[in-house]
Amino acid sequence: MFGRWAVLCFLVAVSGCSCRKVEPSPPSDGAAPAKLDKPVALVGPEGHPTSFAPKVTPLSTCNANGLQPLDAARKWHDEGKFDEALSCAAQATALTPDDPLGHSERGAALASMGRLDEAQVAYARALALDPEFPDALLGAAHLYGVALPSSRERDELAAVYSERGLAAAREQKDSELTGQFALLSAMAFNDLGQARDALDRSELALSLAPGGREAAYERAVALFELCRFADAKQAFLTMLDDPERGAHAHHHLGLLLEREGKAREAAEHFAKARSLSPDDFPDPQLLPADQFKREIDLAVASLPADMRRDLDGIPVTAEELPRTDDLVSGDPPLSPAILGLFRGPPLPEPCEPEPGAAPGQPCRSVALYRLNLARAVRSREELVEQIRVTLLHEIGHLRGEDDFELAARGLE
Repeated sequence: MFGRWAVLCFLVAVSGCSCRKVEPSPPSDGAAPAKLDKPVALVGPEGHPTSFAPKVTPLSTCNANGLQPLDAARKWHDEGKFDEALSCAAQATALTPDDPLGHSERGAALASMGRLDEAQVAYARALALDPEFPDALLGAAHLYGVALPSSRERDELAAVYSERGLAAAREQKDSELTGQFALLSAMAFNDLGQARDALDRSELALSLAPGGREAAYERAVALFELCRFADAKQAFLTMLDDPERGAHAHHHLGLLLEREGKAREAAEHFAKARSLSPDDFPDPQLLPADQFKREIDLAVASLPADMRRDLDGIPVTAEELPRTDDLVSGDPPLSPAILGLFRGPPLPEPCEPEPGAAPGQPCRSVALYRLNLARAVRSREELVEQIRVTLLHEIGHLRGEDDFELAARGLE
């Protein structure tokens, strides 16, 4: 999926706790956050150094102003003074180490300061104490699904936490919290390629908070991934002037118009997306068709002997874009952004030509898509490598592996 454009803000009242937006920020007094310095010796019983540990700048004393440490932590966080919030949350965890709320508040402060590795541990401690604690579930789902760079493992964690929180929020009949967990689930499911679940969750979020821009965007992406192209086009057209989502809307409209054969209009939208967000949408690595096919042939020739044997008699072709009939041949549909496709039954199942196939047409084939591959990479070197990885992925399907097995092997 494309990069997230902004950090969400969560204000949730559940058993007196609140979850807040995760946005790196310097401390309010201009001082640097606590950081590691050069190692210093730890002194043993005889006064001799026993080992080395990093020097740590300690947190300031909690400035509670008469409040309980947890209440003070929440107050400082709401005011954007995250270093003060962290000090008070740390004191709360020291006083009541078995209370998940203190660890969750500490995670929120750390995440807001950009100290994401420490935030992960804080949320893990909160959820170890209470796996159903809503504040920690919401914070952890946001951390893994939005704040941290996307990866399959993080997206899966985000989905687990948000779905667990969604079930709890529904049981509590808390509509606001239900909508927030539904939105995070939609994000995670879209990033995982589970568009049908993403559509369900985004529509749930919209039903509880009509007009929500984040949920509307996730719904539009899910419609595109489900090959509901007319609905997706209409949805993205409403977002062109959105300062946060406009680039993504233009890019998706380019993809949709390209599929309609409207190359000039598609190019205009692609150019607009690049101008609005060049980091998300760099220039595509488009090779001429003959050079692209040559790279495929080189990738096939470099395969191990057993893989070349499996491909014997199976054409590996270069195509521009996935055909709609290929995409919708299964349930759920395949993503229009797929990089390659294996057609036919896996080895060693019987292989019969499709009804209506041309005489002599092989019943198995592999296609790699020039335009989709060009947009999935940032350099010629990455393109060559992605051609190789996509070919290995499709050979995995030829051998009977499904997408989950291939993803577990790093061949997503």
